[in-house]
Amino acid sequence: MRARPRMAGNRAYDWMRRADRALGDSGDGDPLAGVVNLFDASMVLVVALLLALAGSAGLAEVAARMSTRDITIVTNPGQPDMEMIVKRGQRIERLRASEARGSGRGQRLGIAYRLESGEVVYVPEAE
Repeated sequence: MRARPRMAGNRAYDWMRRADRALGDSGDGDPLAGVVNLFDASMVLVVALLLALAGSAGLAEVAARMSTRDITIVTNPGQPDMEMIVKRGQRIERLRASEARGSGRGQRLGIAYRLESGEVVYVPEAE
């Protein structure tokens, strides 16, 4: 801690008091009082950088890239601009909905029923 002249009206004393007030010194003698403000400012900066990172890429893509599992994400389900993002291994595909109907040959697997509660139940057909 530095020695301070105690005489009122002394130019050096007045200058140091003004400098302490500008740096946020409350006068209680704590030399680390100004560090708290630096910590707060750095936390605001970190949060701003995280928000900028999340905004630069879609959150769904960021989550898919950071995960090691296979992931399927559906955006805007049931809407004309519906999109599916599928991640298998290191490969990411974007599938967009279209008006085209599927066609081809297949095998009937069973019947699906919608219950009064809104649940859908799949009943496989007996072989």
